[in-house]
Amino acid sequence: MGEQEQVRSGAIGPEERHAMIAVAAYYLAEARGFAPGCEEEDWLRAERAIEELLAGAGDAPSGKALDAVAIRHALRLGAARDG
Repeated sequence: MGEQEQVRSGAIGPEERHAMIAVAAYYLAEARGFAPGCEEEDWLRAERAIEELLAGAGDAPSGKALDAVAIRHALRLGAARDG
């Protein structure tokens, strides 16, 4: 089963989901200069972003759409929309 089929069928495991959230939370922290006190907010925003990304992954182009670069771009788009 290819990566896109895994995402569409919900075959992303909890470890992979957790790792994706951790990467996204890191980039959120980086974007705010790693100022302390917002770690939980970063994590929760990252969870929402990853859930949105995974929910729309069936429409994503083929290839490695779920790597850190794709996550970073998704978060930038979300931040631009929210800000």
